[in-house]
Amino acid sequence: MAVTIKDVAKQAGVSPATVSRVIADNPRISSKTKQKVREVMEELGYFPNFQARNLVAKKSQTLGIVMENSATLAFQNPFFPEVLRGISTRAHGSQYGLYLSTGATQEEIHREVVEMAQGKRVDGIILLYSKIGDPVMEYLGQCGLPFSVVGRPYKDPETVSYVDNDNINNAKETVEYLIGLGHRHIAFVGGATDFVVSLDRMEGYRQALDQHGIPFVEAYAVNQELMQGKEREAIRQLMALDVPPTAIVTHDDMVAYEVIGYLEDLQIRVPEDISIIGFNNHAISKHLKPPLSTVDISIYELGLHAAELVLEKITDESVPPKQVVVSSRLIERGSCRRL
Repeated sequence: MAVTIKDVAKQAGVSPATVSRVIADNPRISSKTKQKVREVMEELGYFPNFQARNLVAKKSQTLGIVMENSATLAFQNPFFPEVLRGISTRAHGSQYGLYLSTGATQEEIHREVVEMAQGKRVDGIILLYSKIGDPVMEYLGQCGLPFSVVGRPYKDPETVSYVDNDNINNAKETVEYLIGLGHRHIAFVGGATDFVVSLDRMEGYRQALDQHGIPFVEAYAVNQELMQGKEREAIRQLMALDVPPTAIVTHDDMVAYEVIGYLEDLQIRVPEDISIIGFNNHAISKHLKPPLSTVDISIYELGLHAAELVLEKITDESVPPKQVVVSSRLIERGSCRRL
C-alpha cells in the first residue's frame, strides 16, 4: 500500500498542509519542523510527486542554462563542465533541475530563450557569458524572468545580478608577473572582442604595460577577429616580427594549448625561447610538458554563486540585483622563466 502525505503528517504530528509546505521548502516553516518531517518521509519511504506539486505551485523547478555555443561545442571547453558542476550543486540543494540550451547560432539561442520564458519551461535562467549588444540579455532584462549572469554585463551592470572575477586586475597582475621575470616584449593572444571578459583582460594588459613604461605594440595584440580562423599563421607572423615577444599572455588555457602547438611547429621552445601563461587553470594544464602557468579563476564558485543569485530572485522577486566578485590566484608553473 502506497504511503500518503496523510501518513507522513500523522507520524510527524503535523497537519498534511504543513507536510506540503515542507515539500515546497516554504521559508515560513521552521528548520526543526522541516527536519522532523523529512526524517519521517525517509523512514516511511515517501517520495513526493514533484510534477503535481509544480503544477499547483505554477513552478517548473527548473533553471535554464544558456551557453555561448551549442552544447556540443561548449563541452569541448573544460570551463563549462566545471561551471555547471557549481550550478548543479546549488540547484540540487534546492531540488531544481537544469535545462541546457542547444541552439547552435545566436538566433537559435535567442529563440530558445524566448520559448523557455514564454512557455514557462524554467523558473529562471543563468547566462554563462556576457557579450556586447547581446539580444538574449536584452530580452531577459525586459521579460521579467529571474536571471543571473556569469560575467560582468557590458551595459548597466548595477541593474543585473552577476558573478565574475576582477578580470582587469587579474590580467594586469599576470603581465606584471612576467615583467617581474624580466620580460619587456609581452604579447597578448585574446578572444573575441565582443565578449566583455576579452575586453577586460586586454584592458588589464594595457594598464600593466602603461604603468611600467612599456609601449603598447599593436602587432603584439592578437585577437580572434584578427586571426579569422588562421591562428597558426597569426602566431607565425607574431614570432617573425623584427622584435618578437619573449612572453605571451593567452585568453585562457585552451588558447595556450593551441599556441604551444603552433610554437612547437616553428621549433620555438617553451619556456626556453618564450614564456606563456593562460587563464582558468583547467585540470590538464598541470600535466602539460612543461606544466602551464595559469590564473585559477575559481570556476566552480562562479557557477555556485550564479545559481544562488537566480534562486534568490526566484524566491523573492523584490531582492535587488547583486554583484559578486570571486577571487582568483596566479599559479606559477614551468611554462614561464626568468630572462
